[in-house]
Amino acid sequence: MIDREKIPPAHFWYIIGYIVTDGNLSKDGRHLNITSKDRPHLRLMKRVLGLTSKIGRKAREKSKKKLYSQIQFSDVRFYKYLLTIGLTPKKSLTLKEIEVPNRYFPDFLRGIIDGDGSISTWVHKSNKHRQWSLRIVSAAPIFSEWLKNRIEILFDIKGKLYRHKYKGKKNFINIIKFGKLAAKIIIKNAYYNGSLSLNRKHRKSLRCLQDENRMINYGKVLGPGAVIGSQTRLKIE
Repeated sequence: MIDREKIPPAHFWYIIGYIVTDGNLSKDGRHLNITSKDRPHLRLMKRVLGLTSKIGRKAREKSKKKLYSQIQFSDVRFYKYLLTIGLTPKKSLTLKEIEVPNRYFPDFLRGIIDGDGSISTWVHKSNKHRQWSLRIVSAAPIFSEWLKNRIEILFDIKGKLYRHKYKGKKNFINIIKFGKLAAKIIIKNAYYNGSLSLNRKHRKSLRCLQDENRMINYGKVLGPGAVIGSQTRLKIE
């Protein structure tokens, strides 16, 4: 069983964020699953949670190739706790607000980004400047709206929410997008030194922070108190 008292709160809320994106609550009321394509990272989360279950492999959707690692475990108390903060079985489309303390929201958000987020970069064709963006994808409309609003309020920035329907799919996908300056605000507070995170996304976050800013608050994406630069955490209480 998971003992919350033995887990650093920042690590705990990071893993909650990761479960929101790449985890699953079984309908039986006791079993949980966490999936990752990065086996070493899943092994690290297993150690943080104090789990003894073996890490197996699974395929996604219609694929027969078992490219993903997974850990399945039974913990009724932890399962019920997740229900109290907003998680549900079959959460993909129905997920709503999650009760996350403001203080640990950057850690929770880092788990979301490591699960269903992307930090992208490219060179602009016209001005030849390097561009960056941060995207978070979710099929749950209420959760996506809540997450965007919570990020904007706590980090004093602005983003955009798009809806897209892929060919052959029944449901829309919600895409939360933040441009370079807003992405830096998020990254410098979420991917701080010593944080539990996916290595490849942590490395990319550092590249984004080190990239020179070519614009000054283009499109008014930053609020009056927002700052960018060094990796100093916001004082969110």
